[in-house]
Amino acid sequence: MPRLAASIATLLSALIFAFSLTGLSASAQSGQPMLLPVDPNPLIVDATGGETEFTVEIADSNAERSRGLMYRQDLPKMRGMLFVFEDTRRVAFWMKNTPLPLDLIFIGEDGRVRTVGRGEPFSEAPIAAAGPVRFVLEVHQGTAAALGISAGDRLRHPVIDAIAEDR
Repeated sequence: MPRLAASIATLLSALIFAFSLTGLSASAQSGQPMLLPVDPNPLIVDATGGETEFTVEIADSNAERSRGLMYRQDLPKMRGMLFVFEDTRRVAFWMKNTPLPLDLIFIGEDGRVRTVGRGEPFSEAPIAAAGPVRFVLEVHQGTAAALGISAGDRLRHPVIDAIAEDR
């Protein structure tokens, strides 16, 4: 009988844990945008069209990267979200639950733009760079073209520079 009680207790613990995860998932899907603090350091892009400064929110945890700009109805001009990954890897994004049209600027660990992707609102189509990247910058759609941001351009920010210097 004690063995049965222990098995039931284990099963109940597992169920409570599973329900708590479901609750976390439900709150993450609540339709509320995630607002991260604006980093005090500007992100600077050295592009063909000249040097441009952005203010950025930094998404550097799995939860923040998963949530990104979902549910955001507006984003100030020259503001973006910088996604920082722990290592250089292949990444793909989608625009599910994202009403804003975005440019996705894929950046290598050297701080150089690899490619620019286009994100359409609410699309579940994957948007990916051709190869591994360390960072992704999301900004208003059309910003990259308007500023002449393209493959090979250099982005500077303390988070990017620290990794680029370690190479």
